[in-house]
Amino acid sequence: MTNWALWGTIVNTVLVLIGSLVGVGIGKLCHRVGKNRSEGRASGGITDSVMRAMGLCVILIGISGALKMNNVLVVIVSMAIGTFLGELIDLDAMVGRLGAAIERRFKRKDGGIAEGFVTATLLFCVGAMTVTGAIESGISHVHTTYYAKGLIDMVSATVFATTLGVGVALSAVSVFVVQAAFTLLAVLAGGAIPVAVTGEMIAVGSLLVVAIGTNLLGVTRIKVMNMLPAMFLPIALVPLFSLLPL
Repeated sequence: MTNWALWGTIVNTVLVLIGSLVGVGIGKLCHRVGKNRSEGRASGGITDSVMRAMGLCVILIGISGALKMNNVLVVIVSMAIGTFLGELIDLDAMVGRLGAAIERRFKRKDGGIAEGFVTATLLFCVGAMTVTGAIESGISHVHTTYYAKGLIDMVSATVFATTLGVGVALSAVSVFVVQAAFTLLAVLAGGAIPVAVTGEMIAVGSLLVVAIGTNLLGVTRIKVMNMLPAMFLPIALVPLFSLLPL
Protein backbone atom coordinates (compact mmCIF):
# COMPACT_ATOMS: atom_id res chain seq x y z
CA MET A 1 0.00 0.00 0.00
CA THR A 2 2.83 2.43 0.86
CA ASN A 3 4.14 1.99 -2.71
CA TRP A 4 1.04 3.81 -3.94
CA ALA A 5 1.90 7.42 -4.85
CA LEU A 6 -1.15 8.94 -3.14
CA TRP A 7 -0.75 7.07 0.14
CA GLY A 8 1.07 9.96 1.85
CA THR A 9 -1.67 12.37 0.78
CA ILE A 10 -4.38 10.06 2.12
CA VAL A 11 -2.62 9.73 5.49
CA ASN A 12 -2.17 13.52 5.69
CA THR A 13 -5.86 14.06 4.87
CA VAL A 14 -7.03 11.56 7.51
CA LEU A 15 -4.80 13.16 10.16
CA VAL A 16 -6.26 16.60 9.39
CA LEU A 17 -9.75 15.14 9.81
CA ILE A 18 -8.85 13.48 13.11
CA GLY A 19 -7.26 16.66 14.49
CA SER A 20 -10.23 18.75 13.37
CA LEU A 21 -12.82 16.46 14.95
CA VAL A 22 -10.87 16.35 18.21
CA GLY A 23 -10.62 20.15 18.16
CA VAL A 24 -14.35 20.57 17.52
CA GLY A 25 -15.06 18.23 20.44
CA ILE A 26 -12.71 20.14 22.74
CA GLY A 27 -14.26 23.43 21.65
CA LYS A 28 -17.76 22.23 22.48
CA LEU A 29 -16.61 20.82 25.81
CA CYS A 30 -14.84 24.04 26.78
CA HIS A 31 -17.89 26.07 25.81
CA ARG A 32 -20.14 23.80 27.84
CA VAL A 33 -18.08 23.93 31.04
CA GLY A 34 -17.05 27.58 30.59
CA LYS A 35 -13.26 27.36 30.54
CA ASN A 36 -11.51 30.64 31.29
CA ARG A 37 -8.83 32.42 29.30
CA SER A 38 -5.96 31.49 31.56
CA GLU A 39 -6.64 27.82 30.86
CA GLY A 40 -6.66 28.63 27.13
CA ARG A 41 -3.21 30.16 27.51
CA ALA A 42 -1.98 27.06 29.33
CA SER A 43 -3.33 24.95 26.48
CA GLY A 44 -1.48 27.22 24.05
CA GLY A 45 1.77 26.54 25.94
CA ILE A 46 1.25 22.80 25.59
CA THR A 47 0.58 23.26 21.87
CA ASP A 48 3.81 25.25 21.46
CA SER A 49 5.77 22.46 23.17
CA VAL A 50 4.21 19.81 20.94
CA MET A 51 4.97 21.86 17.82
CA ARG A 52 8.61 22.21 18.91
CA ALA A 53 8.78 18.45 19.39
CA MET A 54 7.40 18.07 15.86
CA GLY A 55 10.08 20.51 14.70
CA LEU A 56 12.82 18.24 16.07
CA CYS A 57 11.28 15.27 14.26
CA VAL A 58 11.05 17.24 11.01
CA ILE A 59 14.76 18.15 11.29
CA LEU A 60 15.65 14.48 11.78
CA ILE A 61 13.60 13.50 8.71
CA GLY A 62 15.23 16.25 6.64
CA ILE A 63 18.78 15.31 7.66
CA SER A 64 18.21 11.61 6.94
CA GLY A 65 16.94 12.49 3.45
CA ALA A 66 19.69 14.99 2.69
CA LEU A 67 22.44 12.49 3.60
CA LYS A 68 21.32 10.29 0.69
CA MET A 69 22.70 12.80 -1.84
CA ASN A 70 25.14 11.53 -4.46
CA ASN A 71 26.84 14.79 -5.39
CA VAL A 72 27.17 17.44 -2.70
CA LEU A 73 28.29 20.06 -5.26
CA VAL A 74 24.99 19.73 -7.14
CA VAL A 75 23.11 20.29 -3.89
CA ILE A 76 25.23 23.31 -2.88
CA VAL A 77 24.96 25.00 -6.29
CA SER A 78 21.23 24.23 -6.49
CA MET A 79 20.63 25.79 -3.07
CA ALA A 80 22.70 28.88 -3.89
CA ILE A 81 21.19 29.59 -7.32
CA GLY A 82 17.69 28.48 -6.36
CA THR A 83 17.59 30.69 -3.27
CA PHE A 84 18.93 33.63 -5.29
CA LEU A 85 16.16 33.18 -7.87
CA GLY A 86 13.52 32.74 -5.18
CA GLU A 87 14.62 35.91 -3.38
CA LEU A 88 14.75 37.77 -6.68
CA ILE A 89 11.06 37.12 -7.40
CA ASP A 90 10.20 36.84 -3.66
CA LEU A 91 7.99 33.77 -3.83
CA ASP A 92 7.32 34.03 -0.10
CA ALA A 93 5.77 37.48 -0.45
CA MET A 94 3.78 36.46 -3.53
CA VAL A 95 2.25 33.48 -1.73
CA GLY A 96 1.61 35.63 1.34
CA ARG A 97 -0.26 38.24 -0.72
CA LEU A 98 -2.32 35.56 -2.46
CA GLY A 99 -3.25 33.98 0.86
CA ALA A 100 -4.18 37.34 2.38
CA ALA A 101 -6.36 38.22 -0.62
CA ILE A 102 -8.24 34.91 -0.44
CA GLU A 103 -8.70 35.28 3.31
CA ARG A 104 -10.07 38.83 3.00
CA ARG A 105 -12.51 37.76 0.29
CA PHE A 106 -14.01 34.91 2.30
CA LYS A 107 -14.04 36.72 5.64
CA ARG A 108 -16.55 39.15 4.18
CA LYS A 109 -19.00 36.29 3.83
CA ASP A 110 -20.87 34.45 6.58
CA GLY A 111 -18.08 34.02 9.11
CA GLY A 112 -17.71 30.70 10.92
CA ILE A 113 -17.39 27.80 8.53
CA ALA A 114 -15.96 29.84 5.63
CA GLU A 115 -13.30 31.42 7.84
CA GLY A 116 -12.28 28.08 9.32
CA PHE A 117 -12.11 26.47 5.88
CA VAL A 118 -10.04 29.23 4.28
CA THR A 119 -7.67 29.73 7.22
CA ALA A 120 -6.94 26.01 7.54
CA THR A 121 -6.64 25.50 3.77
CA LEU A 122 -4.01 28.23 3.54
CA LEU A 123 -2.15 26.84 6.54
CA PHE A 124 -2.12 23.23 5.34
CA CYS A 125 -1.74 23.66 1.56
CA VAL A 126 0.56 26.66 1.07
CA GLY A 127 4.11 25.71 1.94
CA ALA A 128 7.30 23.99 0.92
CA MET A 129 6.37 20.67 2.55
CA THR A 130 3.39 20.37 0.19
CA VAL A 131 5.73 20.44 -2.82
CA THR A 132 8.65 18.45 -1.38
CA GLY A 133 6.28 15.78 -0.09
CA ALA A 134 4.60 15.51 -3.49
CA ILE A 135 7.92 15.01 -5.27
CA GLU A 136 9.00 12.32 -2.77
CA SER A 137 5.66 10.52 -2.95
CA GLY A 138 5.27 10.83 -6.71
CA ILE A 139 8.79 9.95 -7.79
CA SER A 140 10.20 7.61 -5.13
CA HIS A 141 6.99 6.54 -3.31
CA VAL A 142 8.57 7.64 -0.02
CA HIS A 143 5.96 9.37 2.13
CA THR A 144 8.01 10.45 5.16
CA THR A 145 7.55 14.17 4.52
CA TYR A 146 3.77 13.85 4.20
CA TYR A 147 3.66 11.71 7.36
CA ALA A 148 5.50 14.45 9.25
CA LYS A 149 3.37 17.16 7.66
CA GLY A 150 0.25 15.19 8.59
CA LEU A 151 1.23 15.08 12.27
CA ILE A 152 1.98 18.81 12.30
CA ASP A 153 -1.30 19.53 10.50
CA MET A 154 -3.18 17.34 12.97
CA VAL A 155 -1.89 19.35 15.94
CA SER A 156 -2.66 22.63 14.16
CA ALA A 157 -6.13 21.42 13.13
CA THR A 158 -6.93 20.53 16.73
CA VAL A 159 -5.96 24.02 17.91
CA PHE A 160 -7.79 25.89 15.13
CA ALA A 161 -10.94 23.75 15.28
CA THR A 162 -11.45 24.56 18.97
CA THR A 163 -12.27 28.15 17.95
CA LEU A 164 -13.05 28.03 14.20
CA GLY A 165 -15.18 24.89 14.30
CA VAL A 166 -16.13 22.42 11.60
CA GLY A 167 -14.82 24.59 8.75
CA VAL A 168 -11.32 23.38 9.64
CA ALA A 169 -12.40 19.77 9.01
CA LEU A 170 -13.63 20.75 5.53
CA SER A 171 -10.08 21.86 4.69
CA ALA A 172 -9.19 18.15 4.52
CA VAL A 173 -10.81 18.21 1.06
CA SER A 174 -8.41 20.97 -0.01
CA VAL A 175 -5.45 19.05 1.40
CA PHE A 176 -6.37 15.96 -0.61
CA VAL A 177 -7.07 17.83 -3.87
CA VAL A 178 -3.96 20.03 -3.77
CA GLN A 179 -1.50 17.35 -2.65
CA ALA A 180 -2.95 14.71 -4.98
CA ALA A 181 -2.62 17.11 -7.92
CA PHE A 182 1.03 17.90 -7.10
CA THR A 183 1.80 14.21 -6.53
CA LEU A 184 0.24 13.09 -9.81
CA LEU A 185 2.22 15.78 -11.63
CA ALA A 186 5.37 14.39 -10.00
CA VAL A 187 4.38 10.87 -11.12
CA LEU A 188 3.99 12.06 -14.72
CA ALA A 189 7.26 14.00 -14.66
CA GLY A 190 9.15 11.27 -12.82
CA GLY A 191 9.06 8.89 -15.76
CA ALA A 192 11.03 11.38 -17.84
CA ILE A 193 13.59 12.27 -15.15
CA PRO A 194 16.64 10.03 -14.56
CA VAL A 195 17.07 8.43 -11.13
CA ALA A 196 20.31 10.36 -10.53
CA VAL A 197 18.42 13.63 -10.96
CA THR A 198 15.47 12.70 -8.74
CA GLY A 199 17.89 11.65 -6.00
CA GLU A 200 19.44 15.12 -5.91
CA MET A 201 16.02 16.79 -6.11
CA ILE A 202 14.91 14.85 -3.04
CA ALA A 203 18.19 15.70 -1.25
CA VAL A 204 17.64 19.42 -1.87
CA GLY A 205 14.01 19.08 -0.78
CA SER A 206 15.20 17.40 2.41
CA LEU A 207 17.37 20.42 3.21
CA LEU A 208 14.28 22.60 2.87
CA VAL A 209 12.53 20.28 5.32
CA VAL A 210 15.39 20.89 7.80
CA ALA A 211 14.78 24.63 7.41
CA ILE A 212 11.08 24.11 8.12
CA GLY A 213 12.03 22.20 11.26
CA THR A 214 14.25 25.00 12.56
CA ASN A 215 11.41 27.46 11.90
CA LEU A 216 9.04 25.28 13.92
CA LEU A 217 11.56 25.34 16.78
CA GLY A 218 11.62 29.13 16.63
CA VAL A 219 15.38 29.08 16.06
CA THR A 220 15.15 30.65 12.59
CA ARG A 221 12.69 32.55 10.42
CA ILE A 222 13.83 31.23 7.06
CA LYS A 223 11.67 32.06 4.03
CA VAL A 224 11.58 28.47 2.82
CA MET A 225 9.28 29.31 -0.11
CA ASN A 226 12.09 31.46 -1.55
CA MET A 227 14.33 28.37 -1.58
CA LEU A 228 11.82 26.24 -3.48
CA PRO A 229 13.32 26.83 -6.98
CA ALA A 230 16.44 24.98 -5.77
CA MET A 231 14.52 21.69 -5.88
CA PHE A 232 14.22 21.82 -9.66
CA LEU A 233 17.76 22.91 -10.55
CA PRO A 234 19.27 19.38 -10.38
CA ILE A 235 17.33 18.67 -13.60
CA ALA A 236 19.88 20.91 -15.36
CA LEU A 237 22.85 20.64 -13.01
CA VAL A 238 23.22 16.84 -12.77
CA PRO A 239 23.78 16.40 -16.56
CA LEU A 240 26.05 19.46 -16.56
CA PHE A 241 28.20 18.23 -13.67
CA SER A 242 28.48 14.79 -15.29
CA LEU A 243 30.34 16.44 -18.17
CA LEU A 244 32.84 18.17 -15.91
CA PRO A 245 36.13 16.47 -14.89
CA LEU A 246 35.37 16.51 -11.16
